[in-house]
Amino acid sequence: MQNVVVVGSQWGDEGKGKIVDWLSEQADIVVRFQGGHNAGHTLVIDGKVYKLKLLPSGIVRSNKVSVIGNGVVVDPWALLEEIKGIEKQGVTVTEENLVLAETASLILPFHQEMDEIREDLAGKGKIGTTRRGIGPAYEDKVGRRSIRVMDLKSESNLNKRLEVVLAHHNAIRKGLGKKLFEKEKLIEDLLKIAPSILKYSQPVWRKMDQYRSEGKKILFEGAQGILLDVDHGTYPYVTSSNTVAGAASTGTGVGPKTINYVLGITKAYTTRVGEGPFPTELTDKIGESLGKRGKEFGTVTGRKRRCGWFDGVLVRQTVKMSGIDGIALTKLDVLDELEEINMCIEYDLDGTKIDYLPAAAEDQARVKPIYKTFKGWKSSTQGIRNYDELPREAKIYLSELEDFIGTKISSISTSPERDDTILVENPFKV
Repeated sequence: MQNVVVVGSQWGDEGKGKIVDWLSEQADIVVRFQGGHNAGHTLVIDGKVYKLKLLPSGIVRSNKVSVIGNGVVVDPWALLEEIKGIEKQGVTVTEENLVLAETASLILPFHQEMDEIREDLAGKGKIGTTRRGIGPAYEDKVGRRSIRVMDLKSESNLNKRLEVVLAHHNAIRKGLGKKLFEKEKLIEDLLKIAPSILKYSQPVWRKMDQYRSEGKKILFEGAQGILLDVDHGTYPYVTSSNTVAGAASTGTGVGPKTINYVLGITKAYTTRVGEGPFPTELTDKIGESLGKRGKEFGTVTGRKRRCGWFDGVLVRQTVKMSGIDGIALTKLDVLDELEEINMCIEYDLDGTKIDYLPAAAEDQARVKPIYKTFKGWKSSTQGIRNYDELPREAKIYLSELEDFIGTKISSISTSPERDDTILVENPFKV
């Protein structure tokens, strides 16, 4: 059976929701393997809109199993609130269709507070986090002091674990002149919700092995984008987890041979939320037009996205980093009204031409894009579902894009509607 990993090939917000929804209909198991409730996507099924953050996309479909892997950091209250919200929309969530890794680390109130404290103190040097505690929770995980799902089973164990993590956090809070965090109320609150969380808890690596042995089709659903990867992204303006395709293996406890196809969701232009370098950013009327036509606001935060031309250098780089087999190109129709369209094919760094984004933040901030210009098609592509019906100029742009990034275009999205897609190949059937 073919197993597919979906990753964002840019800075996130590439339109994964629509593609993952289509793929989750074909999959048996849908798995989240990293990130937290800072990343979200919108699904539209039979006219009903679902906005998901932590829950995998398969949860809104019957006869699918959704898995939250060990690589995800979980705010237990946010998870229960999300479950409650979609149940109000008629979705049934039980231990049969939702599995939560017993080894997943929890995001607790002091993580969110620390996230806010740091961002406020950083001033102009802020990262631009969503202030949901994701980064501090991952820090505690790596520091071997996090509270995990399994720790909710025992009050005595929970008490000991909280003493360890709060010794660390309270030392920092004291140094910053902030009020120390008391554990008694937190223990009470956690024990109150523990049964509601623990009922979904299982050893995810065992469940994944079971699904594989049963020949189930597995869809691994990534959050954010590769350029936000803590190792491979525009550090330090990144998220706190690995967002590359390889994280699907470590974030669920399966071997890399489990992955058969990597699909990179790629926007026909480029957007970014928050701070950090953005070589092709447009702060003019064209950038405003892209944002308006593309409705570029975050699903979870509502934050306005920065917009710019398609950066072929960056996408070619992420294709190599994640071994992307094909890209799903989204929002082609947003470019319909443009006279000319630019694609970045090289950078200028202090007078030297380079064909990759350098690792140092100061160099990333100085690179200037070198563009190849294409004639716009000035006609509507919205709703087109057949490649032959695309304008000639659009085909030229797509062909050049495909050749430059070094992998094929597997599908082209021409509107937010799921069926408005030109399908070249189905990742589950390659």
